[in-house]
This record gives sequence, structure tokens and C-alpha cells, in this order.
Amino acid sequence: MNLEELRSQIDEIDDRLIDLFSQRMDIAAKIGDYKKEHRLPILVPAREREKLSDVAQKAGPEMANYTRVLYSMLFELSRSYQSKRNNALSALHHKVQDAITHTSKLFPTEAMVACQGVEGAYAQIACEKMIKNPSIMYFKNFEGVFNAVDHGLCQYGILPIENSTAGSVNKVYDLMIHHQFSIVRTARLKIDHNLLANAGTSLSSIKEIYSHEQAINQCSQFLSTLSGVRIIPVENTAMAAQLVAKSGRTDIAAISSRSCMELYGLVNLSPSIQDKDNNHTRFICISKNLEIYPGSDKTSIMMILNHRPGSLYRVLARMYALGINVTKLESRPIPERDFEFMFYFDLDTSIYSDEFVQLICELDELCEEFTYLGSYNEVV
Repeated sequence: MNLEELRSQIDEIDDRLIDLFSQRMDIAAKIGDYKKEHRLPILVPAREREKLSDVAQKAGPEMANYTRVLYSMLFELSRSYQSKRNNALSALHHKVQDAITHTSKLFPTEAMVACQGVEGAYAQIACEKMIKNPSIMYFKNFEGVFNAVDHGLCQYGILPIENSTAGSVNKVYDLMIHHQFSIVRTARLKIDHNLLANAGTSLSSIKEIYSHEQAINQCSQFLSTLSGVRIIPVENTAMAAQLVAKSGRTDIAAISSRSCMELYGLVNLSPSIQDKDNNHTRFICISKNLEIYPGSDKTSIMMILNHRPGSLYRVLARMYALGINVTKLESRPIPERDFEFMFYFDLDTSIYSDEFVQLICELDELCEEFTYLGSYNEVV
């Protein structure tokens, strides 16, 4: 048989599959209605395991695993359809709608903002990218930024969340577990690291280099070319530049931004020393209150999943079934729980879409606990 004849056979089989799939979903909906009426749980793990084992056995050894995957997705589609028919709008949905209604149509151009570091920090640059005329308060560490927002000292806080070269900023993710906040905006900032030193310093005379651990990781290739140089992490790249300038020494240097060179009167011994030219850091702008501005097309949530096999798969399968794209998935251990993790999801979905509404109405059944971190757009 030629290719067209084989494709014709596939088309005929697909027509039958579509008809059978529609019939199956219709019966699944009726089962969902019955469970709702009799207050029965949608998910019955024992029944699902029994069904997966049965279909795998019927499919035979060669197709067993493929069949399990197919039916696992069918189960998620069925549960999603049942939830769509039977779920009333959740309290979270009403909270989101209230935030959309009461949030200003324009993002503020002036605000008191908390940033980690000192003048010249990348967080400051990101802040000025997101807010036109900010008043900035600087804090020594990331927790200080969270506390400033939580206690109402600042309206917003700016925090780095991930870098395209060095990956996630784990300290920020770990602090997210312990603080209540909302993400109201994000920005991606092009990072250009430079080796800054006091006038009169030569590359060969440097004994110590100071910078933030993320910047150090992002410049690992350049640093590997230096011998006998001690690399010392500090809280912030701008703090490193400030430290070098105040020391007056000509045997130390800092990895920092070009703006810090001018700000602290330093010279640039080696420009653009990052491993990759396409080096970007993503910053989040957090608020104590839920604010959702027009055009928000990204959403972040945190989840604690049930500690059993397949929990994460079920969440991802449900999002896939709803057509929601997961742009980031991060897991961090929960300190007070053994071998349990908090999962962070960044989702690409408009707050105005039916899929977004359905997802936030289904979150309760997908996980043990969840936190809606907010919906926002990204400044580029």
C-alpha cells in the first residue's frame, strides 16, 4: 500500500475514535453528575489503578505502556470535563475578578519600592524599568525586601527570580514559602558584567574579586582564566563595587554593572565578562495586595502536591488538557517536612480566557495546598 492509502486508513480509524471519544466523555459527564449528587469524590485512585492495569493487559506487552499513557490522559480529560460542568465559581475566582475591577487601569508611575543592595544594583535598574519615578529603599538581603512589603513600609518590592545562564535564584524561591505577597509585574533585564577596580589596579595585581554568587556563576569562564585569585561572594553586585571603592585598594576588584563604574568612580579592567552575551535576569515586582492590571497574560502559582506517584503528572496533564502552557516549573524542599516539595508554576494564559477561569476553579482538587501568586504582564 502507498502512503496515501495508509493515511486514508488512519483517517477512517480517527473518525471512529472521535465518535467513541465523544461517547466516552458523555458517559463520564453523567458519572460526574452522579458523584456530585451523591457527594462522591471525582478521583478514585483504586478504580483508576485497576482500569490502567486492565487496559494495559488487554493491549499486550508491546503496547502496554503506550496504552497506560493514553488512558492516563483520558482520565484527566474526563475529570476536567466533569469539573467544568459541575464546579461552581470558586472563592479564588471571585477574588481575582474583584482585583481586576478595583485595580487601576494604569500601573503606577510613582511608588515607594524596596530593592536589595545599594545604589547601582541591577534591582534598581529593573525597578526603574517597571516604575517610571520610583522612590527606592535599599535592604541588605532579600528577606528585608519581603518584610518591607509585608509590613507596609514599601508599596512594592523588586526581586531577581531567575537568570538565563545561572538559573533560578533559590533564596528568593525559598523565601516565597514564608511570605504572603502577589506578583504584579515582571521585567527581563540584559545583564552586562564588568570587572571594576580602583584606578591604578592591573589585572595581574588582583588577589580578590567580590560579587554576588549569581554573577560569579555567570562569569565562571572568565574567572577560570585567573590564577591565585580568591573569589568572595557578597550580598549584591553593587555592594561589591561600593566595597572596592571604599577600600582604596589596588589588589581587589568587583564584578558589577557599568552604572556602578561611574557611580563609584571605578575603572573597567575587563568589560562584558559574562559567559554568554545573551544573559538576562528576570525580576518580579511584588505587592502586599492583589493587583491585576489590564492585559495580564501570565500567572504564577505555588502548589504542595500529594506525596504519591503521579501527582505532578496529573497537574501537568490537566494544564495540558486545558491548553495552558507551563513556561517554568521549579521545586524547592519544604523545610519543616521530610522529602516534600513546593512546586512553582509560571503559566502562559490570559486572565480573560475560559481556560484560566476553569483552572483556578479546579486547583483545589489538583493538589494538597496551593497559593495563587498573581497574574501580570512582563516589561521587555
